[in-house]
Amino acid sequence: MIKKPILEKFGFKFGQNGAHSARSMMSEELKALFASTEKDTAKEHYQADICDFNVLNKPTAKARTLTFRHLVDLYGMSNEVPLFRVFRKLWPIDPGGQSLLAFQLAIVRDPLLRMSIPTITELDEGDALAREDIEAVLKAPNPERFSPASLKSFAQNINGSWTQAGFLVGRNKKHRATPKVTPVNVAFALFLGYLEGATGERLLQNKWCKLLGLNEHQLKELAIAASHRGIIDFKQSGGVTDIRFPGFLTKQEEAWLYE
Repeated sequence: MIKKPILEKFGFKFGQNGAHSARSMMSEELKALFASTEKDTAKEHYQADICDFNVLNKPTAKARTLTFRHLVDLYGMSNEVPLFRVFRKLWPIDPGGQSLLAFQLAIVRDPLLRMSIPTITELDEGDALAREDIEAVLKAPNPERFSPASLKSFAQNINGSWTQAGFLVGRNKKHRATPKVTPVNVAFALFLGYLEGATGERLLQNKWCKLLGLNEHQLKELAIAASHRGIIDFKQSGGVTDIRFPGFLTKQEEAWLYE
């Protein structure tokens, strides 16, 4: 298992606070921003596009500044953050998987959002989810930590992100749904497991793959599809599974895994 300080170097975030105390994952803003920028765009250029040129059409300077800060909190928005760099590289490959891909990065960077994983994943398709269910999850570790108004706002933001990713449907009443999963989403889930120290067959069983809700056959089929498209290297022979991620990390970043 890779230690937290190393995972933080890759772009994981830990702690008690999270971006969903302010907003949902803002997938539509992300799509609009990336539509007008390249994968090697620098962080300061994203900031200029949002804050100076208002490409996201925010009504005030304060709203533009807060939007940029929120996107940085959730995604990193810098190619110096390995997870963001890989995420940005994968982004244009399959537009149908973009909202889920954004969610996959957001959930490894937001402890508040991660707290809701068991509640959502234990639901069967069609089951109802009340906002109060998420409020109870957030309240459980420290009942006095958040005010009722804050709990309501945080829960709405969290449910909004699960909805944008396709795990929930409905506006006022939420129900469990099955998200559309693409080869890109599986490749990223496998990569997250790799950064946490999993290899071979264990990669297919890592928690980020389980989050996608696929059975083993579906997962392997999409991993093979990702390999055929040159996204990852996926090989199985003689009962041995070998999964590699060419071009995802620099040599220096690969060395972090062995520190």
